Amino acid sequence: MAVTQQLARVPAEYLAACRQEAGASPDGEFRWNPPAEDVLDLDWAPVLLERVCALAGLDDVLLHGLRRATEGDASVDVGFLATPPYAIGPFGPAPAALSPAGAAHVSELLGQIDLRAVLATLPAEETEAAALVGDGADGIAGGLRKYLLEHFHALRDFYREASRRQLLLVLWWD
Repeated sequence: MAVTQQLARVPAEYLAACRQEAGASPDGEFRWNPPAEDVLDLDWAPVLLERVCALAGLDDVLLHGLRRATEGDASVDVGFLATPPYAIGPFGPAPAALSPAGAAHVSELLGQIDLRAVLATLPAEETEAAALVGDGADGIAGGLRKYLLEHFHALRDFYREASRRQLLLVLWWD
């Protein structure tokens, strides 16, 4: 089974309730179960998106925003979500998060990235583009460009909705 990046949009109150559950439970159970419509499976697109944007020479501020979108930051402590035996994301780095303000800022930055223009900097031939990108890009069914556009738009729209609803973002690999 492949390890993929997961994102969840949650209200601060929900995260606080999970933290409180973990503290009150003898075994640290935090009852993490965000609604399915507020969870995004980004597959393994983050690595490829960052690689393509770096190859294209994307502005450092926008590239940093893309990284924050998939790595989070230290603004919200979600360490309790990494506590066995109920840890989410036991196969990757510890879960991370972004505050509502952080998510709004990332949403703004993602909205400034023209991924079609970024992808236009790759070689026109799909196999050449995939070879340049590396990281398994040659094995993507349906083509690298289509895959990255779909996943980037899903990420951008997910953040846009989190910003609109003033929600936290929690990120993990599972």
